[in-house]
Amino acid sequence: MIKMKKFNDEIFYADEEVIQVSKEDIDSLKQKALQNPRKRCRLCTHRGVNDKIHEMIIVHTKDNYVRPHKHIGKVEAFHIIEGSADVVLFDEKGKIRQVIKMGAYGSGRKFYYRIDKAYYHTLIIKSDILVFHEVTSGPFRKEDTLFPDWAPDDTDAKGARDAKEFMKKLSKQHG
Repeated sequence: MIKMKKFNDEIFYADEEVIQVSKEDIDSLKQKALQNPRKRCRLCTHRGVNDKIHEMIIVHTKDNYVRPHKHIGKVEAFHIIEGSADVVLFDEKGKIRQVIKMGAYGSGRKFYYRIDKAYYHTLIIKSDILVFHEVTSGPFRKEDTLFPDWAPDDTDAKGARDAKEFMKKLSKQHG
């Protein structure tokens, strides 16, 4: 099993010189995700927020709300390891630009995407559990991630209800 340092209930950092991730490690991340309130977990394989490249193995459960967001001056690559999801790209006003139907390799869906433009995007998770590998450019600075006014902030009870409605509407809208 990989050695991990806990940052919080959702974020862990690999604590080894040569990082190797096994099925057992992913199963452990799934358990950690199921045990925390937001039902998500990530293993960061980069050393810290100031690294030039950030690589993460991320686990989300089906009902996770990933608030639409965009990254300023960043590249993002996304590779599905297990499960399926639709990546929805939006224009500035919240109109759907594109939907990328994704799944693990061999699923018949796309298993990898990379964007280097600042498009608002979100995930509609189709499987009970989604495991993906994400790579983005660092360093991490909160101000480099922008959230649109048209997408609910789910940090309070009303926002969480609004987020559920937003996702239901989005799921119907994109088919």
